[in-house]
Amino acid sequence: MMTVSANLLWKPDLMIKEMIEKDKAVPNPFITICSNGFVEYVRDFMVVSTCKMQIYNFPFDIQTCNLSLKSVVYREEELTFQVLKDSKLITGWTREMMSTESEWQLIDMTAQNLSVPHFYQNQSVIIYTIRMKRCSALYIVNFLVPIMFFFCLDLASFLMSDSGGEKVSFKVTVLLAVTVMQLILNDILPSSSNRIPLIAVYCIGIFVLIMISLLETILVMYLIEKDQQGNNDGDVKKWTRCACVCNVCDEPPSELLSVAKEEKRSQLMEESNSLEKLPDELSGAVKTLSLLLSRKEERKPDYWTRLARKLDNIFFVVYVTVSTLFLVVIFSIWINANHSG
Repeated sequence: MMTVSANLLWKPDLMIKEMIEKDKAVPNPFITICSNGFVEYVRDFMVVSTCKMQIYNFPFDIQTCNLSLKSVVYREEELTFQVLKDSKLITGWTREMMSTESEWQLIDMTAQNLSVPHFYQNQSVIIYTIRMKRCSALYIVNFLVPIMFFFCLDLASFLMSDSGGEKVSFKVTVLLAVTVMQLILNDILPSSSNRIPLIAVYCIGIFVLIMISLLETILVMYLIEKDQQGNNDGDVKKWTRCACVCNVCDEPPSELLSVAKEEKRSQLMEESNSLEKLPDELSGAVKTLSLLLSRKEERKPDYWTRLARKLDNIFFVVYVTVSTLFLVVIFSIWINANHSG
């Protein structure tokens, strides 16, 4: 066995069909020659290749990519490849040579030798088929779980009071947070698939559910506000009537006395006595009205308030039911698609 310079011997012009960038690896300057005529030439390739990805099950997807090793100009009669077809052995060697798998986990690797036509002649080609599984733990922790937390916060917002605007502000904040997660998803997902990924359906579904919940909260607050405006108008009318009665009672009795002069003297005395009793009766009436107004908070809710409460309760039941069905269906499809893939 001896080692010589790689420039002294002929080497086959090998290329990888799927490469889209020039090889930047440093070539091996030496070749090993054995006494039985066997020549060993080890060369590293830095391969940037194209691979059509199926991201329907993202991030639980399994991708299959091919690497085709062929000659540029030599025919099959001039250059023929021989390949080891034991997939377990090839997979084991590949795993030993891999220093890190990053976000991908190698499942298996197979090789086959084919004769393909090329410009009215056949060429020998080795096709390596690589099956990889994406490591989904990072995406579950950083994407799926946070969106589920946002949805749980939206469910918890039903415990908040509808009297103020804090509930609407809270729901709008949650909706904006889900929108930010959708923008992040758009940057993560590859654009080489024609089917809408299930993770996008999951994200859009949560967004639609939270938006419907926000619209229902706005409707409930509108009904309650409408009822409060009606109560305020009624209170103003009551106070106006009371003021009118007081103004009538406070008028001087001069006109009544002038009319009484034309009648009998006895009627004038009776009317004057009755007028003296009116201020006491009016003061009691005003006190009664004040007491009734002070008990305004103790009375039962009005029509629109009762309707809003009933609508909120019914919507909560329907909302939880529809949300549960959506999550069960989407995760069932996800699991079945992952198993079938």
